Amino acid sequence: MLNLPIESESATELFNQSINLAFSRQLSIAELFNATARLEAAAQHSLTVDLYKTWIAYNPDDQLLYAVYFNYGVALAGAGDRSGAINALREAIRLKPDFYPPYINLGRLLEDGGQIGRAVTQWMALTDRLSVVNGDSVAHKITALQQVGRVLESTHNDEAAEDALKQSLDIDRRQAEVVQHWIALRQRQCKWPVLMTSERVGRADLLAGISSLSLANLADDPMFQLAKAHHYNKNSIGRPSRRTPIYDPAKARKRSDRLRIGYVSSDLREHAVGFAMTDVLELHDRERFEIHAYYCGIGRTDSTQARIKKGVDHWTDINRLSDEQAALQIAEDGVDILVDLNGYTKDARTKVFAHRPAPIAVNWFGFPGTMGSPYHHYLIADPFVVPPESELYYSEKVLRLPCYQPNDRKRVVAGKRPSRNEAQLPENAFVYCSLNGMQKLTSITFERWMTILAQVPNSVLWLLTGTKETNERLRQFAAQRGVAPERIVFAEKLPNPEHLARYPLADLFLDNFPYGAHTTAADALWMGVPIVTFAGRSFASRVCGSVVQAAGLGELVCETTDSYVARAVELGRDREKLAAIREKLIAGRDASLLFDTPKLVRNLETLYQQMWSEFERGALSAPDLRNLEIYHEIGLWLDLETIELLSDDAYRALYEEKLADWDNVFPIAPDARLWRGSRV
Repeated sequence: MLNLPIESESATELFNQSINLAFSRQLSIAELFNATARLEAAAQHSLTVDLYKTWIAYNPDDQLLYAVYFNYGVALAGAGDRSGAINALREAIRLKPDFYPPYINLGRLLEDGGQIGRAVTQWMALTDRLSVVNGDSVAHKITALQQVGRVLESTHNDEAAEDALKQSLDIDRRQAEVVQHWIALRQRQCKWPVLMTSERVGRADLLAGISSLSLANLADDPMFQLAKAHHYNKNSIGRPSRRTPIYDPAKARKRSDRLRIGYVSSDLREHAVGFAMTDVLELHDRERFEIHAYYCGIGRTDSTQARIKKGVDHWTDINRLSDEQAALQIAEDGVDILVDLNGYTKDARTKVFAHRPAPIAVNWFGFPGTMGSPYHHYLIADPFVVPPESELYYSEKVLRLPCYQPNDRKRVVAGKRPSRNEAQLPENAFVYCSLNGMQKLTSITFERWMTILAQVPNSVLWLLTGTKETNERLRQFAAQRGVAPERIVFAEKLPNPEHLARYPLADLFLDNFPYGAHTTAADALWMGVPIVTFAGRSFASRVCGSVVQAAGLGELVCETTDSYVARAVELGRDREKLAAIREKLIAGRDASLLFDTPKLVRNLETLYQQMWSEFERGALSAPDLRNLEIYHEIGLWLDLETIELLSDDAYRALYEEKLADWDNVFPIAPDARLWRGSRV
């Protein structure tokens, strides 16, 4: 067998020797695979392909030819020859239909080439063949179902995607990523209850895998949200192999010059976060702060991103860097305070923060809650979003702006304002709207909206569209509660300037619960549409109240769900009172706290100076992660979809009762019995 090390023999020499043996049919499959592996390790992709091609040409009758074709297909794909790879993988399947790996790879190549339907067909052909139950067949079937679910979800074929993922969970319920996507799909389709259990998959299985964002949509339970964030960080993000910070604490500079602030985000583009942050980045005081932006999002530029690039001192795309490489770059840049604008959201690079590339890490704006991590030191909120008595729900030290949420005062609104007729809204009806994503809608919230519609004749509810099936599901839900289905109207998704331009067609915005409107609320208020909201216990449930209050409409922030319904009904019946509120909103908009971005930036910079001062004097806050695994175990058994109906006292009593039950079975440390009170 060939066994010459690369470092003592050039790749070209290895190739020449191997190709000659292939010509004479003296190169065994084991030697072939050994040689090609070494060529790949030397990044000689074209030589790898040529060696496979030659071996196949001179060994057409080998009984393991199907395996060689599979490896040949993988090599062709790696060399950028997608068409050649597809042909090779199809040949592997033709030669041995019960050899399963090529089905997975072939489906992925078809997907990459835009042939979504053919990709799904390929994967489903594999699942149909896997009738023999053994370890390999089960693993291949799970993989195929995961791929089917992922692709169908990305193309908004929600029902079929949900079904594929459910089949995968029935085989193995411990797939956290599959659970996350399955729950998110049910939320997006307004399938209630969301946590639909089965004989094979129980409530605890689903809650063990639910994502932090889906949990925020599901439940007003900040204690379990903290525990879930910590559990996810510990088990899915993990710890880097490097145990010491990438930045050198001994070399951290005492600041006599500008503080260096780094913002990390996948959303510095046409996205809610990108829209809101643009003005902030432009307004930083460049005499005192040097601003770095680290981008980890999709590879597509747009006008918002172009504006952000112009507004910062340094722009670095870290997509092609590993987590450690990105962290080393940030440390090399000398960043003092690294701001996480993603949290646990799509395309986040949380593992970069795990490497601790800067002395201080901050959680702000991109994620509505705590990170529960050992390396995020601060959370930026405001007095309404996180009142002092709620700090026990956050692992970070809470610092506060006057208003938590940034906004762009230069947002673009389309010049053409549509008519109600063009938006398919009745001309003379009272239009309630809630233009949040469907995933934020819960059965309890929709019940309240139906109560409001029932009490306000000639009113309609205007929602941002879901799939055709989801829209019909909501209309049927309304009909079952005595509300005519045609009173539910759906707004098609539009580019942001056109979307903003249609907001004034609505009379009153109804907030969701427990995950309320955030940047969506600011958009509505900017366009002159008042919002009725009420605040819960969790971060996501309190942002809208903060935003509405900061816009000068504190009277629309209700204390209870009953007063929320009553206020929405009152304003639906009394258009003069609503008109006065609307005039107040429009007249005070530009001077309001909500849209005073220069003030927000000044206060934000003060917080950055405070953080650095605490670091310099050795008083940097350590994240509080005590007892969180216990709270996570307790949360797995709670009825989270109805927990919002509890008062704050009843909510606390529930956890105290569960802690006592836990202590009776598994004795726990004294501080765990104190309702996180050991913090004080």
